[in-house]
Amino acid sequence: MTTNNPVKITETILRDGHQSLAATRMRTSDMLPVLEQLDEIGYFSIEAWGGATFDSCLRFLNEDPWERLRTLKKYLKKTPIQMLLRGQNVLGYNHYADDVVREFVNRAVDNGVGVIRIFDALNDVRNMEVSMRAAKAAGAHVQGAFVYTISPYHNNESFLKVAKDLVSLGTDSICIKDMAGLLAPYKAYELIKTLKAEINVPIHLHTHYTSGMASMTYLKAIEAGVDIIDCALSPFALASSQPPTEAMIATLEGNERDTCLNKEKLFPIADHFRGVKKELAETFHLNTNIEIDTKVLSFQIPGGMLSNLLNQMKEQGMADKFPELIVEMPKVRAELGYPPLVTPTSQIVGSMAAFNVMLGRYKVVPREVKDLARGKYGRTPAPIDPAFLQSLIGDDEVITHRPADDIKPQMAALRQELAEKGYPNASTEDVLSYAVFPEVALKFFESNR
Repeated sequence: MTTNNPVKITETILRDGHQSLAATRMRTSDMLPVLEQLDEIGYFSIEAWGGATFDSCLRFLNEDPWERLRTLKKYLKKTPIQMLLRGQNVLGYNHYADDVVREFVNRAVDNGVGVIRIFDALNDVRNMEVSMRAAKAAGAHVQGAFVYTISPYHNNESFLKVAKDLVSLGTDSICIKDMAGLLAPYKAYELIKTLKAEINVPIHLHTHYTSGMASMTYLKAIEAGVDIIDCALSPFALASSQPPTEAMIATLEGNERDTCLNKEKLFPIADHFRGVKKELAETFHLNTNIEIDTKVLSFQIPGGMLSNLLNQMKEQGMADKFPELIVEMPKVRAELGYPPLVTPTSQIVGSMAAFNVMLGRYKVVPREVKDLARGKYGRTPAPIDPAFLQSLIGDDEVITHRPADDIKPQMAALRQELAEKGYPNASTEDVLSYAVFPEVALKFFESNR
């Protein structure tokens, strides 16, 4: 069936699919045999870079992430390569200077990225301005994203305001980034209707299957007029990943939003990745049988984070206190201004809750928690109680301006540091790898001299 308004699909198997189900361990060699076939499908984009892939390439796979990007670009000639960028955090956990952010975006685009999805953990648009403008200037499709979360301070109107701010910054499309699978089907319908009524750029929906609702959420979103959805080929779909590509194509066949994609062409590609998944599980000793857990709707804690926290408690000999931790997390989140739980805020809130359970409430406050409270990561969605803030940060300065305004240019100093460490001819890409993951990058350079 031909249609005037087909649902477009972004394929996530080369990034979020294996990040969600196989600890981001898929190697470039696992991707190569089917890249040309993937390129022929007719996807809106193929998400293949950014997120945790950069760190994982250097840290676990002994691969240069930039080289992976160039290789992918050689084979993906028709379909744009999409990446995920954490705004001023780039791909790391701290804010970087504007010159690092601009250079990273420029090099990403020059090496093959065509669509850049940019988000900020707090939905503070000030932390996205520099990367969005740089991506626009470099000629990429700029996708401004807001993080979907549930709290007394988040509603359709607050999300619409962020979306309008992103449009005013020149975004080419808006992404609703639902990293924990919290967006329920009818809520999705209302949210998309709200956005569609006032925003003229395409709306892209990203969710995870963590709570078991994702396919239904997509269907209601499609009824409401969503333009693009994120899907993963079936071997790397479901559980904490996305809905399966083949199933979404089949669902819409013969209907007015038919994707016009041929699911039969995907079957041999999926068979290839079925083998890859099995092999990754054996090689890296991974449990890829991750279960759906609807409790995420109460805790709002993504599944991978829950298992990390449980391991931390076990290491401290306090596994019996894990149920207390689950109760403590939402309390800490509320006290810290209801940040959405996504990197790095999820780690910050999680570690604070763990300290509270193990040592007593706020007896020990990590530096990152103080920084989050005083505005070093940006504006929290809700104001923090002044007396509580004072008890956390004492006389430390509260930051009300854009945090990166305090960071001097870093590129020249980073280049100098690398030269002093024995890499005087480091490429700009290597300098950026070092900027984002210094120790890991140095180890990688050393083993690949």
